[in-house]
Amino acid sequence: MASVICGSLAFDTIMTFEGRFAEQILPDQLHILNVSFLVPGLRRDFGGCAGNIAYSLNALGGRALPMAAVGSDGADYVQRLKELGVGTEFILQLDDSYTAQAMIMTDRDNNQITAFHPGAMQQAHLNRIEAREDIRLGIIAPDGREAMLQHAAQFKAAGIPFVFDPGQGLPMFDGKDLAHFIDQADWVVVNDYEGRMLSERTGWSTAEISRRVRGMVVTLGAEGCDVWVGGEATRVAPVTPEAVVDPTGCGDAWRGGLLYGLEKGWDLVRCAELGNRLGALKIAQRGPQNYQVDRAALGL
Repeated sequence: MASVICGSLAFDTIMTFEGRFAEQILPDQLHILNVSFLVPGLRRDFGGCAGNIAYSLNALGGRALPMAAVGSDGADYVQRLKELGVGTEFILQLDDSYTAQAMIMTDRDNNQITAFHPGAMQQAHLNRIEAREDIRLGIIAPDGREAMLQHAAQFKAAGIPFVFDPGQGLPMFDGKDLAHFIDQADWVVVNDYEGRMLSERTGWSTAEISRRVRGMVVTLGAEGCDVWVGGEATRVAPVTPEAVVDPTGCGDAWRGGLLYGLEKGWDLVRCAELGNRLGALKIAQRGPQNYQVDRAALGL
């Protein structure tokens, strides 16, 4: 079984600010904000939601097929995915744009400020999902607006169950758009902030959304996550990481665990438990795709 992972492939430039943003940004001066942060630590990583989720699912032993677009600078990323054993047949390479770029600054409390250049991601809708015997699962992760709309409709038309995971792309859609995504999807995954926005824009409570799909998960960071099925919630306890080093890509690692469990036919609580373990592995390492997975230790 293969999972099509619709979302971005991006390069992450990650900067470390040794202070606290809250000590540098004055709330009563936001209308004339002009600040500069000294960032002694800087590195460049492979990232993007589709790439990060694919890395996680592949490390668990699942078959990941990211569907994304990269620019003229994306050849190294595509080659790396091939070397990892990740399928690249649905990656579109464009010569007239850059690969998406995220500039992420993290303070000592793991708060983040991110600037994102979408680049080739804006053309991701040129990829198309078709029914195929080996493709049994999909996910709509943050991507270009048109790609998210079209790919959701294509998953539905092809009869491929999929997860709606709007993430940071959620603000691009109004209540009508979001309600249509939910009505097409089989599962919905959001963090607690996104969950509140989703409910506000659709007018549906979390319980009501969960009754419209096979299940919904609201991730809660260090507090674990809530799994909603049929209007009832189950709290899934967090997993304490060995160290809190870098939160970048933690949610994507979690989603790789979710997809692996769904591929295996697990119930949503068991999927979330594996996701929490993957998130704990990732947060203890720098970069979204640098952690190692011991499948035997995970009981897989």
